[in-house]
Amino acid sequence: MPKISACIVAYCDYDEVCSAVRSVLANTPGDDFALYVVDNASPDGCGPRLAQTDFGDVRVQVICLPKNLGFGKGHNSIMDRLTSDVHFILNPDVIIHDDILPQMAQWLLDHPGVVMATPQLYFPDGRIQNLPRRKPTPWLLLARQLAPRFGGVMQKADEHYTMQDEDLTIPRPIEFCTGSFAAIRTDVFKTIGGFDPEYFMYVEDADLTQRALRQGLVYLLPQFTATHAWHRDPMRDAGKFKMQLKSMGRYFKKWGIGKGNV
Repeated sequence: MPKISACIVAYCDYDEVCSAVRSVLANTPGDDFALYVVDNASPDGCGPRLAQTDFGDVRVQVICLPKNLGFGKGHNSIMDRLTSDVHFILNPDVIIHDDILPQMAQWLLDHPGVVMATPQLYFPDGRIQNLPRRKPTPWLLLARQLAPRFGGVMQKADEHYTMQDEDLTIPRPIEFCTGSFAAIRTDVFKTIGGFDPEYFMYVEDADLTQRALRQGLVYLLPQFTATHAWHRDPMRDAGKFKMQLKSMGRYFKKWGIGKGNV
């Protein structure tokens, strides 16, 4: 069995984080597994509560950061501790229902050309989430925001961006691996330096994917599934929208505005 590790970065919502942690522990057999729960200085006291919670499993470690470092730097904070073959980046709103982590890790190790992968995620009500994507471009990201309101050409562009014009029922290469649930070879994660620390939130997973693609292929693995609550609404919050624009600016400065190869 592969040696695996996983990290959940938490910011508030103690109950949701605990549900994610318990689902991972209950469905990941073996002693050679480490789960890191990193609290990003949650103002609601989530961190101390997590640190005091007895999960009944020595494989989980809770780390309370003194300040909010953002999503990527939160995940990077445990990078020096990793001794695994495959590392999982998980959101606190993800629930797993079977032993998906060791199975995905083994799939990666059995396919040496693939360095990073994501499962098919579903909403709690069973609807599919269209998270596998092509490389972002300004046009595709604009269409992503406007498609629900205007449809037409915007909707068609969004469907292209989210690869709904492809057969996503079989494993296939993608160019944007969601940070909600990603498996990455640990040596690759360390080689590329984890997440770019200049992103506080948003688009850091797209950036990580581009750097991973320099090391090998990135895949959707639809034979593996999990539930993801997905709290997505940046357009209705001015502060988050501004942060998203800043992150997009950094991304396009680094990777250009051209389309990808998938």
